[in-house]
Amino acid sequence: MVNHLFAKYDIPAPRYTSYPTVPYWEEAPSTDLWIEHLKQTLSDSQSSWAMYMHVPYCESLCTFCGCNTIITKDHRREEPYAELILKEWQTYLSQVPALGQKALKHLHIGGGTPTFLSPENLVKLLKPILSQVKLADNFEGSIEVDPRRTTTEQLIVLKELGFDRVSLGVQDFNPEVQRLVNRIQPYEITEKITSEARRLGYRSVNFDLIYGLAKQTPETMLDTVQKTVQLRPDRIALYSFALVPWIKPAQRLFKDEDLPTGKAKRDLYELARRELIAAGYVEVGMDHFALPTDSLSQALLQKKLHRNFMGYTDQKTDLLLGLGVSSISETPYSFHQNEKVFATYQQRVEQQDIPTHRGHILSEEDRSRRVQILQFMTNGTVELDQEQKQAAEDFLKEMILDDLVQINGLQLQMTEKGKPFLRNACLFFDERLKRQKPQTQVFSKSL
Repeated sequence: MVNHLFAKYDIPAPRYTSYPTVPYWEEAPSTDLWIEHLKQTLSDSQSSWAMYMHVPYCESLCTFCGCNTIITKDHRREEPYAELILKEWQTYLSQVPALGQKALKHLHIGGGTPTFLSPENLVKLLKPILSQVKLADNFEGSIEVDPRRTTTEQLIVLKELGFDRVSLGVQDFNPEVQRLVNRIQPYEITEKITSEARRLGYRSVNFDLIYGLAKQTPETMLDTVQKTVQLRPDRIALYSFALVPWIKPAQRLFKDEDLPTGKAKRDLYELARRELIAAGYVEVGMDHFALPTDSLSQALLQKKLHRNFMGYTDQKTDLLLGLGVSSISETPYSFHQNEKVFATYQQRVEQQDIPTHRGHILSEEDRSRRVQILQFMTNGTVELDQEQKQAAEDFLKEMILDDLVQINGLQLQMTEKGKPFLRNACLFFDERLKRQKPQTQVFSKSL
């Protein structure tokens, strides 16, 4: 029966890190309107904000990656890029002074490979910005690190700058899987960086794993999970490999027959899930696990879990400001993405222009549905109005019959059995997708 359900509901569906989802973004806000939305959000005395920085550089291409990256071994590019982000920040700060006055709750650096930057350039990038903002009492600095490219010196300067969480890109511990995705990373390297981060006093060490990679089998997945449990990361993100060759052609370097699909792929997740829960981890939302002592598990328990473009977080904020090439920002009123082509991003930043590539101004319907999707993705329950209840009973009829969701009064609830199908249930709230289904596949499979 379970396998039948996985086959039945394995359809393309968004991950809903935003609503509307990026393919349905329409008109980007003008520069003046975008700045106004930032000011309007920060003018609320109860509002809070977070910052994301994107470092696109990687020394080699991992063929599972769908991120915006620049493959280079030229480390002379580090300092000019740090200076570009600082210029972009100064442009924002000059137009929205409240960014320097309102407490910053979270700063996350992603990539690419943020530890492509040397310790000196990490300081050059971060110290000026951190000196110009007010840090919240519960401020969290977090960064994604590649264990193959991360040194003790980098971890030391990041800790001195106030960072207390590191996310290690691990993906899989099997040498053959690593070879096929062009990421050779022996267990000992991951073990060393994990130990170093803990020795230096990092509060949280996280692992990113992927299921559905080329040549993964139940045996290799079990080995990867057991090695992960030995190192006892505080959080684990267990992502489904998203095969999107229409976005990233390099993903086609391996053969289709190398990839586990359908039931075989889902079995890998279920195996990992069982092992992690047996080892004491708590399942948080969709594809995240955390130790009971971790703040993510605590946020789930206290119904304070939040979700944004960076995924699940215990830091609820109203504004996310993205800096760097391709970075995405959000306010309650609009979304905004920076230029994705580096040369264009560079030119516009040097001209002290907000480097808008695309965005979306949220309608009243968008804002309402966005709130409901966020509540459902984080709590597994959401309130409906009477009209929605009737529509949900029809749209989710099959999921109700399969005991994946329940409607009690005016509340839609995800059952324990239905947790793997969270993305499917969220499709009910996606008015834009229902009105205009894409002619070609733009989303990865939901399972």
